[in-house]
Amino acid sequence: MPETTSNASGRILVVDDQPANLRVVSTLLSRNGYDVVPAGTGAEALEHALAATPDLLLLDMLMPGMDGFQLLAQMRHHPSLQDMPVIFLTAAQDRELLLRAFDSGAVDYVTKPFIPEELLARVSAHVALKQARDRLERVARERQELVNLVAHDLKNPLSSVLFASDILMQDGCRPERIPRYLQMIHESAHDAIGYIRRYLEGQERIAAAQGGEAHTHPAALHDTVEWLAQRYELQLESRGMHLQMVVPDPCGTVAIDRRVLRQVAENLITNAMKYAADGNELTLEITRSSNSGFWQLRVLDRGGGVPTEKRRDLFKPFMRLSGREDGLSSGLGLSLARQIIVGAGGDLWYEDRDGGGAVFVIELPAAHTLD
Repeated sequence: MPETTSNASGRILVVDDQPANLRVVSTLLSRNGYDVVPAGTGAEALEHALAATPDLLLLDMLMPGMDGFQLLAQMRHHPSLQDMPVIFLTAAQDRELLLRAFDSGAVDYVTKPFIPEELLARVSAHVALKQARDRLERVARERQELVNLVAHDLKNPLSSVLFASDILMQDGCRPERIPRYLQMIHESAHDAIGYIRRYLEGQERIAAAQGGEAHTHPAALHDTVEWLAQRYELQLESRGMHLQMVVPDPCGTVAIDRRVLRQVAENLITNAMKYAADGNELTLEITRSSNSGFWQLRVLDRGGGVPTEKRRDLFKPFMRLSGREDGLSSGLGLSLARQIIVGAGGDLWYEDRDGGGAVFVIELPAAHTLD
């Protein structure tokens, strides 16, 4: 992916086949704080633009070889360059040439010989517009990403609330299990409120996993598995799945916030409930990693596994393990989960299970403890 602007005043690609013109324009812009990239040919300009996207292209339209029109046509094939503003330099005010340049995507023009103040004013205006648009797009993108994160994180606790309340509303609910379902509703609602509070306070989950909050409450793996079993054992049972736990003694503590690890593991368990229920089995296993200083939390099922053709895209956003829709899945779970684990210094991957089924492996560094 091309780099973005590297200078607060703006990065400008200046293209002119006349060395004297190129030198004069580049010097003027550089002295006024712009990061200038000169190019003497269209081919050279295209190479520079693809390597680092400019805030503005200052272009001589009439050049030998690849002229300005051909260069713009080539640039518009690349998504990163499609919205780049272009000011073209021309020695003539030929009406047909001006119309053709605007039709090709130019936003303004300056005639040669140019007045320095005019050139600087036009450049400043269009660079400012480009950077303002970039900021708005970045804010919109970050807002949408935050919405996706909040919605995704609320899905699991709200699904638990819905499951427990549906059971309680049935006449056949076993009386001895009522306190447990009520506890599930209470804890899940508390989790949901906690997620919302953290987002409102600006403590986003990924930032937490990357170090801001990640080591506030390191995750004890034994406690994590116990929590997951208590939260999901009844839901797994309702789908005909038996939960097994394989936990060594002693069991490690890993360098990630316990709430964050629970969220990641919840995604793997809910995926197993959706896609591997026919296997009738789910295992949570803690093991020491062959990678020294790391522990693994492994989620194993006996479902159909992940088809070979989907494994390459398994951890990409909006990828689903199957084409089935459940009305809740956004396809973000595995992508976000892996992003969080990698941000905490670990990894998350998929393996085929011996004898059939899937294995999702969370590997994390052991937490440092004080002697």
